[in-house]
Amino acid sequence: MVKMIPDNMGRFARRPFYQERELDNECERLIGQLLLKRRGKIAYPVDTEDLEVLIELHDADLDSCADLSAYGDDVEGVTEFFPNRGPKVSISDRIAADDRRENRLRTTLTHEFGHVKFHGPLWAEKFATGDMLERGVNANKAISKRDNMLSAPKTDWMEWQAGYISGALLMPATPVRRLVSDYCGPRELHGDIHKDSDDAGNLVQLVMGQFAVSEEAARIRLLKLNLIKTELGSASLFDR
Repeated sequence: MVKMIPDNMGRFARRPFYQERELDNECERLIGQLLLKRRGKIAYPVDTEDLEVLIELHDADLDSCADLSAYGDDVEGVTEFFPNRGPKVSISDRIAADDRRENRLRTTLTHEFGHVKFHGPLWAEKFATGDMLERGVNANKAISKRDNMLSAPKTDWMEWQAGYISGALLMPATPVRRLVSDYCGPRELHGDIHKDSDDAGNLVQLVMGQFAVSEEAARIRLLKLNLIKTELGSASLFDR
């Protein structure tokens, strides 16, 4: 059972506290289960259609091409929760209708799924107890902005968790670590790889190609898995 702690942001009485490893394990289980059910095997990249199905399988309605301009030009996804039915996920038409932004669409879908799966119970509890805490027009919504989609600060725990979940679904930890190991082994790279090095750049490109993600998403995922470093002199790549 997930550990619950006080929500210092005040939106909920308590909020879930996840270790990164817990999120990695659960996301890898979820995406593997989906791929086996739909494709009969676990292989990457995950199809965008599969990500849409993942949302719908968790009792959420999906509007994959919505006008979200009322929320601001920087909002790319909104998940709205209701007391008597499942949530609704809306994806901005600015990314959904642009084939050049397919990777961004995939990131947004998995980010919003993070809210549906991991944060939905918080709203369910609020509705069940009648404790809405916030009573503004957006009190029952998770509103995801472009700049926080992948790299929200940990102080914004809900967006940070959804961003981590997005990366963990698109780039599960086990195959990412295997890819890095396959690259590092023949080159006898057994220590730290700095994020600005040529090897880090090569790994980013490999992750982009294997998992159909953007350069930014690949780099952030490698950093969060401690496979490339912002500073040298820390533990081995494979000590986790």
